[in-house]
Amino acid sequence: MSAPAPPGALRRRIAIEAPADVADGAGGVMRGFAALAQVFAAVEPLSAHEAQAGRALGLNRLWRVTIRARGDVTGGHRVVWRGRVLDVLSVRPLDADLRFEELLCEETAP
Repeated sequence: MSAPAPPGALRRRIAIEAPADVADGAGGVMRGFAALAQVFAAVEPLSAHEAQAGRALGLNRLWRVTIRARGDVTGGHRVVWRGRVLDVLSVRPLDADLRFEELLCEETAP
């Protein structure tokens, strides 16, 4: 694996979305996402592999997204960048001072 992007390289504008329940009109709820924040980030591809779901063959890509530490982003959130939707799998502090966070994200493309 390559080294994470230096903190000075936070040049990409991303949207962070949090899971939210939306009324479905029939008394139930449907899982959706609501905008949480727009921040600058470093976005780097890590790997890609083929995946099969049912009869459909797709491509799963892993991405490393580095942001300034927020403390409110967890697995289950998602990142939207250049029309790509990246599901956040995990979040970890990137430095000892807790100034930056690294998000491991997965993009599934059909």
